[in-house]
Amino acid sequence: MNILIIYGTTEGQTRKVAGFLQNEFENQKHHVTLSDANGTPPAPAGFDVVILGASMHMERYQEPVLYYIREHHAALSKTVSAFYSVSLTAASDDEASWHELKHITERFLIAGHWHPALVEYVAGALRFTKYDFFKKFILRQIAKRADPAAAAGDDKEYTNWDALKAFCTKIEQLAAAAPVTVRPEESDFEAVC
Repeated sequence: MNILIIYGTTEGQTRKVAGFLQNEFENQKHHVTLSDANGTPPAPAGFDVVILGASMHMERYQEPVLYYIREHHAALSKTVSAFYSVSLTAASDDEASWHELKHITERFLIAGHWHPALVEYVAGALRFTKYDFFKKFILRQIAKRADPAAAAGDDKEYTNWDALKAFCTKIEQLAAAAPVTVRPEESDFEAVC
């Protein structure tokens, strides 16, 4: 399988998740192209699977990911595609927070005119050592409610790597069940013969 993974990141956890997915798929002998949405990511054409990831901050995902989706929504709709959302909310058990997370994600995908076959919610990380004073203060207040131990100010990662392995398996199953399409170069070859 030829897989494209595009990510948008603010503090690096979404990039770390993308690298993990790349390693998992490459261990299964798939070819993976990894690209930051802030650069010039390749178009979806020619890939069997396209996975996009973004992190949510202040109820928003990275704009470059949305731009990519809007530009390529028609091609994304014709291939096996998935979206992973990285946030601290995904580490929470609070039902109202989850409802809001899903609502924000739905609005984001609707804004891009994209309906991925799979959406995965991934718990992010607190990186207090990388925050400025103001951000540390705000996130400590948030952390007090969700995880009092994290409010001490130590970096903490909440990502469930086993759940991401299961996400990879689901994507492989979706790709295996997808109808086989003839690539343009294959149909051209048949026409010549």
